[in-house]
Amino acid sequence: NIPRAAELIRAGGLVAVPTETVYGLAGNGLDETAVQRIYDVKGRPEVKPLSLMVPDAGAFDAVCRDVPPAARALAEKFWPGPLTLVLPAKDTVPAIVRAGGDTVGLRCPDHARTLALLRSAGVPLAAPSANPSGAVSPKTAGEVLAYFDGKIDAVIDGGPCGIGTESTIIDLAHEPYSILRRGALGEETVFAALRESVTLIGITGGSGS
Repeated sequence: NIPRAAELIRAGGLVAVPTETVYGLAGNGLDETAVQRIYDVKGRPEVKPLSLMVPDAGAFDAVCRDVPPAARALAEKFWPGPLTLVLPAKDTVPAIVRAGGDTVGLRCPDHARTLALLRSAGVPLAAPSANPSGAVSPKTAGEVLAYFDGKIDAVIDGGPCGIGTESTIIDLAHEPYSILRRGALGEETVFAALRESVTLIGITGGSGS
Protein backbone atom coordinates (compact mmCIF):
# COMPACT_ATOMS: atom_id res chain seq x y z
CA ASN A 1 0.00 0.00 0.00
CA ILE A 2 2.26 2.76 -1.30
CA PRO A 3 -0.14 5.67 -0.58
CA ARG A 4 -0.49 4.57 3.05
CA ALA A 5 3.28 4.20 3.38
CA ALA A 6 3.72 7.70 1.94
CA GLU A 7 1.28 9.05 4.55
CA LEU A 8 3.32 7.41 7.29
CA ILE A 9 6.52 8.95 5.93
CA ARG A 10 5.00 12.44 5.74
CA ALA A 11 3.73 12.04 9.32
CA GLY A 12 7.23 11.27 10.61
CA GLY A 13 6.94 7.49 10.58
CA LEU A 14 9.56 4.88 9.70
CA VAL A 15 8.98 2.41 6.87
CA ALA A 16 11.36 -0.36 5.84
CA VAL A 17 11.76 -0.39 2.06
CA PRO A 18 13.20 -2.85 -0.47
CA THR A 19 16.02 -1.94 -2.84
CA GLU A 20 18.14 -3.93 -5.27
CA THR A 21 20.87 -4.18 -2.62
CA VAL A 22 19.39 -4.59 0.91
CA TYR A 23 16.31 -3.35 2.78
CA GLY A 24 16.53 0.22 4.07
CA LEU A 25 14.96 1.85 7.13
CA ALA A 26 13.35 4.95 5.65
CA GLY A 27 12.08 8.20 7.12
CA ASN A 28 11.54 11.73 5.81
CA GLY A 29 15.08 12.96 5.24
CA LEU A 30 14.03 16.59 5.76
CA ASP A 31 12.36 15.88 9.14
CA GLU A 32 14.87 16.05 11.99
CA THR A 33 12.59 14.15 14.37
CA ALA A 34 12.11 11.27 11.92
CA VAL A 35 15.85 11.09 11.27
CA GLN A 36 16.51 11.02 15.02
CA ARG A 37 14.15 8.03 15.26
CA ILE A 38 16.23 6.21 12.63
CA TYR A 39 19.40 6.72 14.67
CA ASP A 40 17.62 5.63 17.85
CA VAL A 41 15.98 2.50 16.39
CA LYS A 42 19.19 1.35 14.74
CA GLY A 43 21.46 2.31 17.62
CA ARG A 44 23.52 4.13 15.02
CA PRO A 45 26.20 6.59 16.19
CA GLU A 46 25.15 10.11 15.24
CA VAL A 47 28.67 10.87 14.02
CA LYS A 48 27.85 8.67 10.98
CA PRO A 49 25.95 10.65 8.32
CA LEU A 50 22.96 9.26 6.44
CA SER A 51 22.42 9.20 2.69
CA LEU A 52 19.18 10.27 1.04
CA MET A 53 17.18 8.18 -1.41
CA VAL A 54 15.78 10.21 -4.29
CA PRO A 55 13.59 9.28 -7.29
CA ASP A 56 15.87 10.70 -9.99
CA ALA A 57 18.62 13.22 -10.74
CA GLY A 58 16.10 16.06 -10.55
CA ALA A 59 16.70 15.99 -6.79
CA PHE A 60 20.24 17.34 -7.20
CA ASP A 61 19.14 20.95 -7.37
CA ALA A 62 16.73 20.60 -4.43
CA VAL A 63 19.24 19.34 -1.86
CA CYS A 64 22.72 19.94 -3.32
CA ARG A 65 24.84 22.90 -4.41
CA ASP A 66 27.81 23.16 -6.78
CA VAL A 67 26.87 19.90 -8.51
CA PRO A 68 29.74 18.91 -10.84
CA PRO A 69 29.01 17.61 -14.35
CA ALA A 70 30.52 14.27 -13.28
CA ALA A 71 27.62 13.73 -10.86
CA ARG A 72 25.02 14.19 -13.57
CA ALA A 73 26.97 11.91 -15.91
CA LEU A 74 27.21 9.12 -13.31
CA ALA A 75 23.53 9.47 -12.41
CA GLU A 76 22.55 9.24 -16.06
CA LYS A 77 24.59 6.06 -16.49
CA PHE A 78 23.97 4.22 -13.21
CA TRP A 79 20.68 5.48 -11.71
CA PRO A 80 18.49 3.80 -10.71
CA GLY A 81 21.21 1.59 -9.29
CA PRO A 82 23.63 0.82 -6.45
CA LEU A 83 25.72 4.01 -6.56
CA THR A 84 25.65 6.73 -3.88
CA LEU A 85 27.00 10.15 -4.90
CA VAL A 86 28.37 12.40 -2.14
CA LEU A 87 27.90 16.10 -2.97
CA PRO A 88 27.92 19.49 -1.22
CA ALA A 89 24.64 19.83 0.69
CA LYS A 90 22.23 22.75 0.81
CA ASP A 91 21.04 24.02 4.17
CA THR A 92 17.68 22.38 3.46
CA VAL A 93 19.32 19.07 4.45
CA PRO A 94 19.18 18.87 8.27
CA ALA A 95 22.49 18.85 10.11
CA ILE A 96 21.57 15.54 11.74
CA VAL A 97 21.49 13.87 8.30
CA ARG A 98 24.92 15.28 7.49
CA ALA A 99 26.29 14.45 10.98
CA GLY A 100 27.27 18.13 11.14
CA GLY A 101 29.27 18.02 7.90
CA ASP A 102 28.66 19.93 4.69
CA THR A 103 27.98 17.05 2.28
CA VAL A 104 25.17 14.57 1.63
CA GLY A 105 25.04 11.24 -0.20
CA LEU A 106 22.30 10.69 -2.79
CA ARG A 107 21.13 7.37 -4.17
CA CYS A 108 18.34 6.36 -6.54
CA PRO A 109 17.30 2.78 -5.70
CA ASP A 110 16.50 0.32 -8.48
CA HIS A 111 13.24 -1.00 -7.06
CA ALA A 112 9.82 -0.10 -8.46
CA ARG A 113 8.00 -0.04 -5.11
CA THR A 114 10.51 2.21 -3.39
CA LEU A 115 10.66 4.55 -6.37
CA ALA A 116 6.85 4.72 -6.24
CA LEU A 117 7.05 5.55 -2.53
CA LEU A 118 9.58 8.32 -3.18
CA ARG A 119 7.33 9.89 -5.80
CA SER A 120 4.20 9.52 -3.68
CA ALA A 121 5.79 10.90 -0.49
CA GLY A 122 7.38 13.82 -2.32
CA VAL A 123 10.40 13.97 0.01
CA PRO A 124 13.86 12.40 -0.04
CA LEU A 125 14.20 9.42 2.29
CA ALA A 126 16.95 8.97 4.83
CA ALA A 127 17.30 5.20 4.57
CA PRO A 128 20.31 3.35 5.97
CA SER A 129 20.17 -0.44 5.96
CA ALA A 130 17.31 -1.81 8.06
CA ASN A 131 19.36 -3.55 10.74
CA PRO A 132 20.69 -2.69 14.19
CA SER A 133 24.14 -1.16 13.80
CA GLY A 134 26.70 -3.92 13.48
CA ALA A 135 24.16 -6.61 12.53
CA VAL A 136 23.83 -8.27 9.10
CA SER A 137 21.94 -6.16 6.56
CA PRO A 138 18.51 -7.70 5.79
CA LYS A 139 17.65 -9.04 2.36
CA THR A 140 13.99 -9.94 3.06
CA ALA A 141 11.02 -8.32 4.79
CA GLY A 142 11.02 -11.18 7.29
CA GLU A 143 14.57 -10.38 8.33
CA VAL A 144 13.56 -6.74 8.87
CA LEU A 145 10.67 -7.80 11.11
CA ALA A 146 12.97 -10.06 13.09
CA TYR A 147 14.99 -6.94 13.93
CA PHE A 148 12.32 -4.26 14.28
CA ASP A 149 8.84 -5.75 14.69
CA GLY A 150 6.91 -3.32 16.92
CA LYS A 151 9.62 -0.66 16.65
CA ILE A 152 8.80 0.78 13.19
CA ASP A 153 5.55 1.68 11.47
CA ALA A 154 5.53 -0.54 8.36
CA VAL A 155 7.50 -2.74 6.00
CA ILE A 156 7.02 -2.72 2.23
CA ASP A 157 7.55 -6.34 1.14
CA GLY A 158 9.33 -6.25 -2.18
CA GLY A 159 10.59 -9.83 -2.06
CA PRO A 160 14.22 -10.85 -1.60
CA CYS A 161 16.86 -8.27 -2.57
CA GLY A 162 18.80 -9.41 -5.61
CA ILE A 163 22.27 -8.12 -4.79
CA GLY A 164 22.52 -8.28 -1.00
CA THR A 165 25.49 -5.89 -0.87
CA GLU A 166 25.33 -2.18 -0.05
CA SER A 167 25.76 0.51 -2.69
CA THR A 168 29.14 1.82 -3.74
CA ILE A 169 29.79 5.35 -2.41
CA ILE A 170 31.86 7.91 -4.31
CA ASP A 171 32.84 11.35 -3.00
CA LEU A 172 32.28 13.98 -5.70
CA ALA A 173 32.42 16.90 -3.27
CA HIS A 174 36.22 16.97 -3.21
CA GLU A 175 38.85 16.49 -5.88
CA PRO A 176 40.33 14.08 -6.63
CA TYR A 177 37.13 12.05 -6.50
CA SER A 178 37.43 8.93 -4.33
CA ILE A 179 35.54 5.77 -3.43
CA LEU A 180 34.39 5.94 0.21
CA ARG A 181 32.84 2.46 0.30
CA ARG A 182 33.33 -0.44 -2.07
CA GLY A 183 29.97 -2.01 -2.79
CA ALA A 184 27.73 -3.55 -5.41
CA LEU A 185 29.07 -1.46 -8.31
CA GLY A 186 32.71 -2.13 -9.17
CA GLU A 187 35.22 0.67 -8.56
CA GLU A 188 36.74 0.30 -12.03
CA THR A 189 33.31 0.52 -13.62
CA VAL A 190 32.65 3.81 -11.84
CA PHE A 191 36.00 5.35 -12.75
CA ALA A 192 35.72 4.17 -16.36
CA ALA A 193 32.43 6.07 -16.58
CA LEU A 194 34.07 9.12 -15.01
CA ARG A 195 36.88 9.04 -17.56
CA GLU A 196 34.32 8.75 -20.35
CA SER A 197 32.37 11.74 -19.00
CA VAL A 198 35.52 13.87 -18.77
CA THR A 199 36.37 13.01 -22.39
CA LEU A 200 32.88 13.95 -23.54
CA ILE A 201 32.99 17.24 -21.64
CA GLY A 202 36.36 18.06 -23.14
CA ILE A 203 35.18 17.38 -26.68
CA THR A 204 31.73 18.92 -26.56
CA GLY A 205 32.10 21.58 -23.90
CA GLY A 206 28.79 20.27 -22.56
CA SER A 207 27.76 18.81 -19.24
CA GLY A 208 28.68 15.18 -19.89
CA SER A 209 25.25 14.21 -21.16
